[in-house]
Amino acid sequence: MTGSGSLGRFTPLLGLSLLIAGLFAVPIVSVIGSIFAEGQGTWAHLAETVLPRYLWNTVWLVLGVGLGVSVIGVTTAWLITMCRFPGRRIFEWAMILPLAVPAYVMAYAYTDFLQFSGPLQSLLRELTGWTREDYWFPSVRSLGGSITMLSLVLYPYVYLLARTAFLEQSVCALEVSRTLGCSAWGSFFRIALPLARPAIAAGTTLALMETLADYGTVAFFGVQTFTTGIVRAWISFGDRIAAAQLATSLLGFVFLVLLLERWSRGRARYHHTSSRYQKLPGYKLRGLRAGLAALACGLPLLLGFLLPAGILLDLLLQVEGPLFGRRFLDLVQNSFTLAALTAVLAVVLAVIMTYAVRLSPGALGAFAIRFASLGYAIPGIVIAIGILIPFATLDNAIDAWMRRSFGVSTGLLLTGGIAALVFAYLVRFLAVSLNTVDASLSKIRPSMEDAARSLGEGPTGTVLRVHAPLMFGGLLSAGLLVFVDVMKELPATLVMRPFNFDTLAVQAYNFASDERLAESALPALAIVAVGILPVILLSRAISRARPGSGMPARS
Repeated sequence: MTGSGSLGRFTPLLGLSLLIAGLFAVPIVSVIGSIFAEGQGTWAHLAETVLPRYLWNTVWLVLGVGLGVSVIGVTTAWLITMCRFPGRRIFEWAMILPLAVPAYVMAYAYTDFLQFSGPLQSLLRELTGWTREDYWFPSVRSLGGSITMLSLVLYPYVYLLARTAFLEQSVCALEVSRTLGCSAWGSFFRIALPLARPAIAAGTTLALMETLADYGTVAFFGVQTFTTGIVRAWISFGDRIAAAQLATSLLGFVFLVLLLERWSRGRARYHHTSSRYQKLPGYKLRGLRAGLAALACGLPLLLGFLLPAGILLDLLLQVEGPLFGRRFLDLVQNSFTLAALTAVLAVVLAVIMTYAVRLSPGALGAFAIRFASLGYAIPGIVIAIGILIPFATLDNAIDAWMRRSFGVSTGLLLTGGIAALVFAYLVRFLAVSLNTVDASLSKIRPSMEDAARSLGEGPTGTVLRVHAPLMFGGLLSAGLLVFVDVMKELPATLVMRPFNFDTLAVQAYNFASDERLAESALPALAIVAVGILPVILLSRAISRARPGSGMPARS
């Protein structure tokens, strides 16, 4: 049956896209459905004791990180885009490097560096002759420490989108503001910042989603939030219903953040009214101003990447015995298997869904893509709980049926292996692949597809022989980004991994939790090393984002 109109023409490919979107809705429905289930009384106990603390700490975490990433990201993006000062060329791409460092890895590094027996306090006592009672030193393992770690890791989200927005702005608008008496900072606050506001809000929202999803940092620092409460209810109390109800509360918190961001925009719209894109002015800074600009960019880079990487390398050198033993190679194999499998599946699913919309544009295809992308806004721990409950029920039902019918036990087919874990990764990170693949596909002219179809190629042949070669760079980028995200993912892996199946992220967390920070350095550095390449590629793509770059100014 074929329909047309605003919903789009129904095709088998569109039907498959809707099926994928429906399958990805299972975790959300499962979590929300837990509101009406009866648990073991754990929820009432949590509500009376620690739930207010979960809420309070989560609110302060969101506010603190939101302020931190906005200030660092916008300031550095504006300085690097519009000013010229020593080191700017290096800062241009290096400011994104903290994205390669998971927040929990940075937490391990700074704990060793800032603790009482660490090098900083030891040096301070050696220089001053003080004892423990003679001075006060802030504790990094606190709510403030968590805010600092997450801000240093997540500010690149705001930096990337704000820099792209500044690059796309017309110089004409800034020049007009200067002729009307605005200073350089006046032009920034009155013109550039309002035009970049949607991008800044989007970057801040992404950072806050990652903040709400974080488990390793807050758990290691002993800060009680919704994510730590969910893991505690699931693992320590063994109450899956209480864990799901906490996950529902966290999910509501996520949607509240998204709604507040939308509400803050109101009906405001910011558009570029000029198509004249000239070379950026490049205000040349000298003396003290140049030094302050370099310091403003260098400090986040130092604290967010260089220093923690150096600390981890120093910790690694303290490890006695062989570094790359059989255990480490097994961890690498497990991590790469999960990441590679998820990356390939994410790219395939993204191609199917974006191509379905291309063949049948309309509301149905758009809805499928938006719904499938919703998982990126949902913390991994929530997705894990939402998958484990129905998948475990299905596993038990299949096993019971096989026992009755054939006298054979199938065990845990889905949750006993990596199938459920890979599905959780796909729900969480498919949006990354969808956005990248859609951007690549949109650059291919429809005439290319029409020519292939006129020569007898069907949809599958057109994708494989025409689109795939043209989109190869975009497909590779999408797969690489998903690969790195899976390598860093901790909460879902910690809860859903099969028995005796650890990854680099889990091993780093386990060692750090046991205060074996030196031994956690190797898996932590391996995760960081894997994340550097796509970060650099992403930075180079951003630098070429300005419209009309490389072309003469229009008269």
